[in-house]
Amino acid sequence: MKKLTLILGMLYASISFSQLQVTGTVTDTDGTPLPGVNILEKGTNNGVITDFNGTYTIEVNPEGVLVYSFVGFGSKEVPVNNQSTINVTLSSGSELEEVLLVGSRALPRSNTTSSLPIDVLASKELASTGQVTFDKALQYKIPSFNTVQTPVNDATSLLDPYEIRNMGPSRTLILINGKRKNLSALLYTQTSPGRGETGSDISAIPTDAIKRVEILRDGASAQYGSDAIAGVMNIILKDNPNEGSATIRTGVTSEGDGETIGISLNNGATIGDNKGFFNYTVDFSKVNLANRPGTVDADGEFNDFVFVDPNLPDGTPKPDAANIAIGNTLGRTSVDNFLSQFPDAGNINGSPETSAAKFLVNGGYDINENTNIYMNAAYVYKKVNSFANYRTPYWRRAEAFNPDDVDGVDFFSYLNDFFPNGSNGEYIGYLPTFEGDLNDYNATIGFKTKKNGWNFDLSYTAGGNSQDYSVNNSHNRNSVLSPSTWVDANDNGVVDPGEITEGSELYQENSPISFDPGGTKFTHSVGNIDIAKLITDQISIGVGAEFRTETFEIIEGDLASYDGGGADSFAGNRPENSGKFNRYNFGGYLDISADITEDFLVNGTIRLEDYSDFGEAFVWKISSRYKFLEDKFTVRASLSTGFRAPTLHQIYTQRAQFSFIPGQGIQVGGLINNVSPQARLLSIPQLDAEESTNFTIGFGAKINKNINVTVDYYNIQVDDRIVLSTEIGATDAGNTPLDDVLQNNNLSDVSFFVNAIDTRTSGIDVVANYRNIGIGPGKLNFSLSGNYVIQNERDGAVNNPTLVADAGQSVVNDTQEALFFTSRPEFKAILGANYDIGKFNFSLNNTLFGPTKFRNQGLQDLESLVGGDPADSDGGSDLSVEFKTKIVTDLGINYNATDNITVALNINNILNVLPEWEFKSLTPTGDAVLNDPDAEKTAFNLITFNGRYSQMSYDGYHFSQLGTLFNLSLNYKF
Repeated sequence: MKKLTLILGMLYASISFSQLQVTGTVTDTDGTPLPGVNILEKGTNNGVITDFNGTYTIEVNPEGVLVYSFVGFGSKEVPVNNQSTINVTLSSGSELEEVLLVGSRALPRSNTTSSLPIDVLASKELASTGQVTFDKALQYKIPSFNTVQTPVNDATSLLDPYEIRNMGPSRTLILINGKRKNLSALLYTQTSPGRGETGSDISAIPTDAIKRVEILRDGASAQYGSDAIAGVMNIILKDNPNEGSATIRTGVTSEGDGETIGISLNNGATIGDNKGFFNYTVDFSKVNLANRPGTVDADGEFNDFVFVDPNLPDGTPKPDAANIAIGNTLGRTSVDNFLSQFPDAGNINGSPETSAAKFLVNGGYDINENTNIYMNAAYVYKKVNSFANYRTPYWRRAEAFNPDDVDGVDFFSYLNDFFPNGSNGEYIGYLPTFEGDLNDYNATIGFKTKKNGWNFDLSYTAGGNSQDYSVNNSHNRNSVLSPSTWVDANDNGVVDPGEITEGSELYQENSPISFDPGGTKFTHSVGNIDIAKLITDQISIGVGAEFRTETFEIIEGDLASYDGGGADSFAGNRPENSGKFNRYNFGGYLDISADITEDFLVNGTIRLEDYSDFGEAFVWKISSRYKFLEDKFTVRASLSTGFRAPTLHQIYTQRAQFSFIPGQGIQVGGLINNVSPQARLLSIPQLDAEESTNFTIGFGAKINKNINVTVDYYNIQVDDRIVLSTEIGATDAGNTPLDDVLQNNNLSDVSFFVNAIDTRTSGIDVVANYRNIGIGPGKLNFSLSGNYVIQNERDGAVNNPTLVADAGQSVVNDTQEALFFTSRPEFKAILGANYDIGKFNFSLNNTLFGPTKFRNQGLQDLESLVGGDPADSDGGSDLSVEFKTKIVTDLGINYNATDNITVALNINNILNVLPEWEFKSLTPTGDAVLNDPDAEKTAFNLITFNGRYSQMSYDGYHFSQLGTLFNLSLNYKF
């Protein structure tokens, strides 16, 4: 027994003494310590992770091999070789193979081993653009990403619409650290790209809080649920507790307006005994108004707002011909006098004044080696001050014209007391404001643990977005009387003469000039459980579930904002159109990823969703990748189905809306929802989910560590696409239910949401990089990326509701189709060069914006402009508007004054390139219009509101109309 004990003791000692204690530090290529790096003795279960200073200690076999791995960084194997100290540097970002968190719900994979096209942008690349907001930075980094700033579109000024692959803002899912971000409360309802849709407010995310961005350019509904038809954007937040910086930035346009000033702070700290961390960002900014109005045409103004045709049809109330002639003469004088004082008609359009305060924190805590909790939270407040169109003194003269008021000058004479007068005391109109207060928040708390090789992730996310509006310097011009009152003076219970006092005028001369039209609010709560395991060295599995509840609220405006017709320029939400609306859904998925061989990967996912308001959706996805030539070339492909649930905004929004109708001036239309009595009266069907089929195929080549290229073809088919219809007007018969709805609500037209069309979109994405080219003492990097749209069009006929079809109209007209399919650049490319030399870094980026085409409202039925018979029109557009191909060049200069201080100068659009457009003829009538200067001028007035939006038309464009922008920043690293 003693011998056995001695032998066992000697064996234990030999084993103990054969182990070697190794210590070291793991850093990134900038020398920053990396906490949480996994260090495993190869072939064993022996492992540790680095602490928050990036250090570690492990006992290993002196002849063993250590494997270092960390999400977002390339793995590295290092032989021990009896070394007691091993310091390791891991490469991240675009330097090596990024470990990606999107693309698979099983275990993460690197970029070159992924079967899907994914863009990865580090925070430095976003900052290098010099753009003020995150969405605008993406505009100049991702070719398939587009955003547009609209000139004047009410609530749209709070949040610019964006999209990937021309699919609209509602078809890209936004994640923060892998968790779903809430939608915005804003529904785009004006004539701009993104019309009828909503998306998350990514402009609210402070750029200094972002570590990197992963953009999956592929349908991913099976993996992530609704809204992922076009792709997924995953925003990874900074998690370094030991580094921080403060940045002061300022800027101005070349015209001397649009001044910006901002300050941001990003910092972090450890928690406890280096077991936890938090990283926080605070950002304050202010952007002043930049105004780019056009010169207004007097002929167009006179014809739209003043001119009374003496040849009006019989039975039309009108003064005699002599009074009409006098009124038209005086009216033209009024127009000319006003425009001589204000050539731009007092309009303000361009970039609104915006103030923002942003707060964000990201943190985590290690309970033990296998379990940790994590959290992040953000709050953003944004104030936007914009304007409606200027109300000139002659706008409604024809409406007020009568034989007793032949010159129409006395139209609402009380307005002289309401608003400022001109230099001679005359009424000169007024400029209503549109002001928005936006609040956006999101927060996630989660728990991760590993047990028996299984990875468990449980989380809860809450988020919301609210937008409250204000209208100032306006008035309610409608005649509404207060209720009559009865005072029973004789106390006899009988109405005697003189006891009833008629109601008084509530508005017009008694109207307030400030209004609270209400607003909108959206919130969601999301619970997730995700489980993944590496079953074998070749197979990993992921399974999970999500429960989500959503609430959309339409906030009632004050009485004066909607009563009668409401505040001029923006009517408030009526009580019957307001309220809270809720739904919930449950979804579950199964994901299997199998390496058939070392080079051949197959990944499959299935998902089932069940919505409380429209039922179930089942979708699937399969993708594959094959590597060859020693991993230098990769071919990949995916095929999937997808869906997008109609948003609560689309189902329940109902309101009156002011808009400019070419040739008719300002009109009030109605947006009716699909569950309203009006919808039932008009037999408008309730909304169903969109369904999609996505196909992607491509290849990647990694020639060496400095040269790589990827090319991907995509094809996206969407069935039952949800659109906001065009404005449906009265019928010729005048006695249909449609006419009744218009007449009873004093509306010029109605619009509504409907599953109206099937669409097909296809194109090619290209990304290429060539790095570390030695030129003199510095290094030069090149990048080229591009997107080309092959096909983007309607597939089949429009699905019109019966009432619309019977009225000879369509819910989708040429203008709508242009907004869906041709209002984004046909192609876009970004060529960037970056040169590092000493303490300087120089960057030069050229962004090519291909042509975009609009068929603006008003360009149909132009026969009358060239002496033709309007009855001969086919109802289609005779002209289109094409924005020309342009290249925008941005220059950036960074100077590292010390190890801690960096000064950056960005000159965006250094060559002062501005959007330019021209008419294109589509019919013989269009040819005749372009050959007639007067007719072409009329067409120009139709789409620019008589020249107010001469540079951008009424629909906006994809790069700034403000010209050259100068931005200067000073960054101090702690």
